[in-house]
Amino acid sequence: MTRVTPNKANGTSEGPGNDASPARAEGPAPHEVCGPEEHARRARRNLVSDEQLERAAAIFRAAGDVSRLKLLHRLSDGEWCVTELAEAAGVGLSTVSQQLRLLRAERIVTRRRAGKHIFYSLADSHVSDLIQSAIDHAAEPHTHDKHDHDHDDT
Repeated sequence: MTRVTPNKANGTSEGPGNDASPARAEGPAPHEVCGPEEHARRARRNLVSDEQLERAAAIFRAAGDVSRLKLLHRLSDGEWCVTELAEAAGVGLSTVSQQLRLLRAERIVTRRRAGKHIFYSLADSHVSDLIQSAIDHAAEPHTHDKHDHDHDDT
């Protein structure tokens, strides 16, 4: 009598006439996608410090207000003075200055003084890319990932 033993690690059965391949015929086998080697590779690739994550979260919090996001979007076109920004937003100078102070504290914008005028610009291309990517993503039509339906009941 031939005995077939289940392999709990990858959901296959081992025995005569069975090559220990998974029951699915399509796509990579589960053990090929998610196994110890893949876990180790991902762990090495995803080394991000808690400090970096805290900093990134602070950037998202600062940019996560519609009025500040509008300022950042305007600044993605280049340098603006505070007066121009206040006029474009239809708010007072003190309101814009307060928003810019917060954005500057998070190193999202930089400033340059020329006489009595202060000009602001985005700190670097990372900020510009982040703002543009968020706006582009928001403009995309809403589509469901094929796996979203698997988790609708949770």
